[in-house]
Amino acid sequence: MILEIKKKIKSYAFLLICLFVFLSQSNSQILNALPMENHQNEIVIEELRLKVPSKFKEVWLKNEKQVWDPWLSVQEGFLGRQLFWDKEKEEALILVNWKSKKLWKSIPMSEVNVVQQKFEDNVKNALNIGENPFVLIYEGELDKQV
Repeated sequence: MILEIKKKIKSYAFLLICLFVFLSQSNSQILNALPMENHQNEIVIEELRLKVPSKFKEVWLKNEKQVWDPWLSVQEGFLGRQLFWDKEKEEALILVNWKSKKLWKSIPMSEVNVVQQKFEDNVKNALNIGENPFVLIYEGELDKQV
């Protein structure tokens, strides 16, 4: 019985030593980098990639300017945006600059959806087609680096 107690004590001691070694190895830089909430008040860039066939490029640009530009310009935290188009891939890259992630994400999705629906309706009417040809490929965010 004493032998079993010694074995258990050795096992617990080994676990405590392992735990101590593990905890003492933590890197404070990594720990500070993990919480994204620290960056809620820094400039963030919304990144959108769309399929934009070359034959519809002008309609896309026109409706971006007519629908999204006026709406974005009155949003709190909006700093501007850039539109790019890749001829070979027939893809658009839209970079929207926001003063902070908090301000960007405070815009209700229901409001964004209304503007998106208006954009799609305008495009479908202009092209006389039944569905939006500009398919969203990717949606993400980029943090501005100093």
